[in-house]
Amino acid sequence: MRSSDNRGKLFIVGIGPGRTDQLTERAKDAIRESAVIIGNDFYLRQIEDLVEGKEVIRSSMGKEVERARACVELAHEKTVCMVSGGDPGVYGMAGIVLEVLEHDHSCIEYEVIPGVTAATAAASRAGSPLSGDYVTLSLSDLLTPWEVIEKRMDLAFRMGVPVAVYNPKSRGRPDNLAQALSIALKYQDGSVPVVVVKNAFRDEEEVRFFTLKSLFADDSFVDMRSIVIIGGEESRMGTICGKEQMITPRGYDRKYVY
Repeated sequence: MRSSDNRGKLFIVGIGPGRTDQLTERAKDAIRESAVIIGNDFYLRQIEDLVEGKEVIRSSMGKEVERARACVELAHEKTVCMVSGGDPGVYGMAGIVLEVLEHDHSCIEYEVIPGVTAATAAASRAGSPLSGDYVTLSLSDLLTPWEVIEKRMDLAFRMGVPVAVYNPKSRGRPDNLAQALSIALKYQDGSVPVVVVKNAFRDEEEVRFFTLKSLFADDSFVDMRSIVIIGGEESRMGTICGKEQMITPRGYDRKYVY
């Protein structure tokens, strides 16, 4: 947080998966305290009951820079809340807002408020696939060149840890996930478990388990609302209370008897 002589304040708030019961109390308080709420329309629709009666500025995907500039300008005089899905610092709005502040040499009071990330939300619906070290990777090449993404994927899968994949597949990028899985198969056995979680904690939620080989053969279930968690060397499937779950042991079994 920074202090300033301006009367306004800026909150950069992560709303998690979107359902209001998944927001932290600090996130809810920041939204309530704000006079102006700015965000992607998709995320704003998920918290409509919290923004009633406020000035709401809605925009669409691809307008992140414009949103960042607008919230900074307004926050010189008003209390503004920039809404970000998941956690604002994980593929969210915190980075671009802070870059705008840095570039403009602006000094306003601001606070980044964390939220439940898409990776951890998806993981909780699948069991415990991210119990230890893991990597998050986005397959969106809108801002990162594909050759850079390929290099990062190669290094990540070589590590043998679980990999949580954001933005796995879209109409404009139908083959990116298949390319990622082909790199994974260079270093992992085809039987490694994979989980795809669509719309975690939303009404349309779906969870499906695959193997690395079976998802590579048919990834038609995956879309842009999905998180794909590719297991690591120690990840396995288990049945707990009659429910199929994915588990990545942390190593307690090597040290303790239980």
